[in-house]
Amino acid sequence: MLVKTLMSAMALAATMCATAPLHAAEYPVRPITIMVGFPPGTSTDAIARIIGEQFSKDWGQPVIVDNKPGVGGSLAVAQVAKAAPDGYTLVLSATAPMNINPHVYKKLNYNALTDFEAIGQSTWLPYLLVTNKQKGLDSFQKIMDYARKNPEDLTFASIGMGTTSHLLMEMLMKQTGTKMIHVPYTGSSQAQTDIIGGNVDMTFDTLVSTLPHVKSGRLQAIAVSTEGRAKLDPSIPTIAEEGVKGFNMGAWLGFFAPKGTPKEVVQKLHTQLNRTLANPDVNKKLSALGSEVVMSDSPKAFQQMVEENFQIWGELVKEAGVSQK
Repeated sequence: MLVKTLMSAMALAATMCATAPLHAAEYPVRPITIMVGFPPGTSTDAIARIIGEQFSKDWGQPVIVDNKPGVGGSLAVAQVAKAAPDGYTLVLSATAPMNINPHVYKKLNYNALTDFEAIGQSTWLPYLLVTNKQKGLDSFQKIMDYARKNPEDLTFASIGMGTTSHLLMEMLMKQTGTKMIHVPYTGSSQAQTDIIGGNVDMTFDTLVSTLPHVKSGRLQAIAVSTEGRAKLDPSIPTIAEEGVKGFNMGAWLGFFAPKGTPKEVVQKLHTQLNRTLANPDVNKKLSALGSEVVMSDSPKAFQQMVEENFQIWGELVKEAGVSQK
């Protein structure tokens, strides 16, 4: 009986080993869902749909984008953490759910560093510092001079405590020795409306969100947050060029699968992602959103980047004095 049981177990194990690569080779054989933690029409949603559409064309399987907004993008991430690890439920996460929210929220129902298989980065979103025109602070140096002479007189908007737009300004104030008053909002639209109206002085926001107001003359573009100029408008200088050496902050976006997803499937997704990002039509569409295409060398390299940024943003949250929610 023991011998028969042992032989049966060995046969089962051999069968599983023989079929696992075959299943990975056949993947995908049914629709894939990409979870997005932000509403339809946002940059993250648009990027997911552009990439998902190309996945569908190349693989001949439907790709469904499922929006589950809430808790700064973390609801969607939490759902994927508990999904079946089979490669059919993915999440396109931005910086906040993986690098910022774990330091801001006490209970997220997921561990950003251990509950996922990193697939690869897709894009990098520079942020643009914009001001209203009421005070005539139309350059970075004018803002810095005014802020140093008048501490806590200038105000800046964000889309909430502990968000990317908030922490970017905290980093800027830290590196320039300035102090401004934080005015948190619940959304980008209202924040920009109040800046245009002169109720708040400035904000950091994505280029795709701010440039229409800049081009219409309602907002003044000051500088971008990344080390290189934005491809969407290379005439705008960087903060580093304005004298804040080493300033290079923005928001990354990348794909993750649940922990335990077969390595062969993860690698296949990684290869397909980079193939998609290299497609000229896809690249053009992503660039039109103000995002810059970034391809990870490997899933491991992407995971390392996530872990490094986890520490950087965690320190920023602590220095900003953001209390856990």
